[in-house]
Amino acid sequence: MRDTVTPTHCPYCALQCGMNLTPAPDGTAVEVTERADFPVNRGALCGKGRTAAAVLSPGVRLTSPLVRSAGGALVPASWEEALERVAGELGRTRAESGADAVGVFGGGGLTNEKAYSLGKFARVVLGTSQIDYNGRFCMSSAAAAGNTAFGLDRGLPFPLEDIPRTGCVILVGSNPAETMPPSLRYFTELRENGGTLIVVDPRRTRTADHADLHLAPRPGTDLALALGLLHLVVAEGRTDEAYVRERTTGWEETRAAAMAHWPEYVERITGVSVPELREAVRLFCEPEAAMVLSARGPEQQSKGTDTVGAWINLCLATGRAGRPLSGYGCLTGQGNGQGGREHGQKADQLPGYRKLTDPAARAHVAGVWGVDPDSLPGPGRSAYELLDALGTDIRSLLLMGSNPVVSAPRAAHVEERIRSLDFLAVCDVVLSETAALADVVLPVTQWAEETGTTTSLEGRVLLRRRAISPPEGVRSDLEVLHELAARLGGGRNLEKGFPTDPEEVFEELRRASAGGPADYSGITYRRLAEENGVFWPCPADGEPGGGVHPGTPRLFLDRFATGDGRARFAPVSHRAAAEEPDDEYPVLLTTGRVVAQYQSGAQTRRVDELNAAAPGPFVELHPRLAERLGAAEGDPVAVVSRRGRAVAPARITTAIRPDTVFMPFHWAGEGRANTLTNPALDPTSRMPEFKACAVRLEAVRR
Repeated sequence: MRDTVTPTHCPYCALQCGMNLTPAPDGTAVEVTERADFPVNRGALCGKGRTAAAVLSPGVRLTSPLVRSAGGALVPASWEEALERVAGELGRTRAESGADAVGVFGGGGLTNEKAYSLGKFARVVLGTSQIDYNGRFCMSSAAAAGNTAFGLDRGLPFPLEDIPRTGCVILVGSNPAETMPPSLRYFTELRENGGTLIVVDPRRTRTADHADLHLAPRPGTDLALALGLLHLVVAEGRTDEAYVRERTTGWEETRAAAMAHWPEYVERITGVSVPELREAVRLFCEPEAAMVLSARGPEQQSKGTDTVGAWINLCLATGRAGRPLSGYGCLTGQGNGQGGREHGQKADQLPGYRKLTDPAARAHVAGVWGVDPDSLPGPGRSAYELLDALGTDIRSLLLMGSNPVVSAPRAAHVEERIRSLDFLAVCDVVLSETAALADVVLPVTQWAEETGTTTSLEGRVLLRRRAISPPEGVRSDLEVLHELAARLGGGRNLEKGFPTDPEEVFEELRRASAGGPADYSGITYRRLAEENGVFWPCPADGEPGGGVHPGTPRLFLDRFATGDGRARFAPVSHRAAAEEPDDEYPVLLTTGRVVAQYQSGAQTRRVDELNAAAPGPFVELHPRLAERLGAAEGDPVAVVSRRGRAVAPARITTAIRPDTVFMPFHWAGEGRANTLTNPALDPTSRMPEFKACAVRLEAVRR
């Protein structure tokens, strides 16, 4: 048994690092070991990846269904009882209040097969339009901007291996040294090769420590910063006029908008000095090739789509998109945040990244599903809007792989809405804070106990392989959907459309995605096992002239995915954050992650080694702010916004702006950062404004 090594991928971030799993002699546990053959991480793993097997332990995770008793406690139950309860309550709500009174909320950690089946289940079995997922909180603004500019959204339109070979990278609102540590080597190699790294972040993070230039704008002003840089590009004659003329549209309006953001004006808005702005333009424009990479910083804003559009404009104006070693890319956060939205979990999308409002897309997918296109519901609410409607329009909720009690903005309100539901069913690996509120909790398999595919931030479709059997009493999400479809089908044998074999589901996903923007039809499990992943789009009809399609690691080199093949400029202008500081709330709060925890912490907070490194929340503040408050290192500090109050120890550092405080969002309880955050939504992407809200600080006497 010890000689059986299973090559697979990490369950956490979108790097999807390769790793090997070796089972223990009794086959109930595994050891994580290096896998040097996978090109993304080349054997390197962060602490989360190295300790990932700890969450497989039966002592950590759920191993039996739980149902809410008459006395109010969650008690163990049989699968039959639990499934009957879920199906009965969902069916009752649908019958009494209509299909849209039933909601479905998914997760960016679900495999492609699960995401696809969940979206199909919502629309075919439940008939509800009310489905979205926590990936809406990840990169929806970048997706919206990318679709507008390029006609296609894929996190990175090029592989990570291109980063060390370009001339300059502007990294906007991203801290990969802590969020995806194995990727830091690409930026280190960039500098070793003579390239430069510019980091845009209000904090001097571990990533910023590696930068040639660190720009520290006020939270919520990234849009003004990008416009100021574009102004200087034009003023200094650094635009690529031939490229703009031949490969883009909309430049005149965009240039006019940028010229209204002169350097001194941008300095007043952002706090970034004019000499720093000029140096950033020089470093970005002098090499032959350059990139802009963004993450949640500019995206999790009520103007996130425009902000990303402004950074794309910078790339287009300088000819840095659709050319070798150049372009704009988004560093996706969640493990399958990319694939999770491509195949039907998102409120407005069908498999293959098709639009739910497109009659041809509806007809194609309905044909694969064997249903009438007119029976498919239209687009539903976005993630926060769905959560906000719980207990009113939406009476029952099926939730898979998400923990919104910790991860959603205005979290205390979201928790209140969840508590007001008539019925909540949660499928999860552990008893998260959200699962603890459920009427039924279904224990499901996780990464090492199941086979399935994910899609990394590069657009590389990967095969995770089952290495061990799950504990007795645990079933897969695919089995759950199969059983619920049988019980809710009303004699229509709907369970046949919900197979439990992941490869069978993937074969259907291939057909459903064929011809769509995210075309997986040329990808098979066999190819994935042999090729270390395949980049989409990969159509089944191969290349012109015959042969198997090799996949598409680099997009847009010949043309963009728009009707005329040209990229679209976005004429945008700066506007303030939805909530600016005032006399009552004079400080800005921004949130993020730390290296030893992941997302809502539901899994990583159960690993002793990770908790030792990051045991709890904290408030990071500048010494001048701490002095005014009268707080010393480690003193409890209350951070208060218009939505609530959080308390955590002070961490005093000069690495943050004096007008800004930072809190990580991995913890529940009194240190829950998302109690404070603002649910103001981007009008296009419906992304909440996690990254900037007005707060005040209070000393806490205990």
